[in-house]
Amino acid sequence: MRKPIVAGNWKMNKTVAEAVDLVAGLKRGLGEIGEVDVVLCPPFTALKAVGEEISGTQIDLGAQNMHWEKSGAYTGEIAAEMLRELYCHYVILGHSERRQYFHETDEIVNRKVHAALESYLRPIVCVGESLEEREAGREKEVVEKQLRGSLAGIEKGRWIDVIIAYEPVWAIGTGRTATPQQAQEMHAFIRGVLREMVDAGVAAAVRIQYGGSIKPENAAELFGQADIDGGLVGGASLKAVSFVEIVKAALRPAAGGAV
Repeated sequence: MRKPIVAGNWKMNKTVAEAVDLVAGLKRGLGEIGEVDVVLCPPFTALKAVGEEISGTQIDLGAQNMHWEKSGAYTGEIAAEMLRELYCHYVILGHSERRQYFHETDEIVNRKVHAALESYLRPIVCVGESLEEREAGREKEVVEKQLRGSLAGIEKGRWIDVIIAYEPVWAIGTGRTATPQQAQEMHAFIRGVLREMVDAGVAAAVRIQYGGSIKPENAAELFGQADIDGGLVGGASLKAVSFVEIVKAALRPAAGGAV
């Protein structure tokens, strides 16, 4: 049984003071929920403060990006060991905004994934198609290419630490959301690609999140799908009330999902 995982990607939002205030609200709302893995991914500047605030709770810390090298002349970049020093356990890699605005390729994402795993960080690896690619009927072709390129060469024993996030680019920050049926179809397809890449055991064990304008109003139905194991939440993670409701939605297997 795959344990649901809900991660909040705060993107370039929240000062340190605002981040601490948000965490206080999350701790009140989430209590001691342990049935869902909850991950907060604040900006780099707030990692230390957020980490201190969630110390001793069930909430884990994650980063939004990292470089593949351990050190060097890479102005403005962050290495995996630097994140580990701040007690990060997760890192988002290959987000569509990194791919679009910073021209990250599958090869770059793959190098980062291997660097993360070597440093015992759990990568949340993002894949997804644009509106033009979906309208052209190429969504599965695009996602499969990203999967095979971004996740190439991972040893079988390390797959348990990999989380995949399917984020239809056309549904990120647009208010549009894939229907539960559309999301489930792609998640099942991703699981099928994993069976071909590795084997049925790995495909059944890897957690696949949905990431595309998740809100309290649609979370339960999305999480109720058989192959959706939680969410990578953007805008709704910036408000304690909405993020708490989304996490609680992942507690409801009655919707039909496998948790």
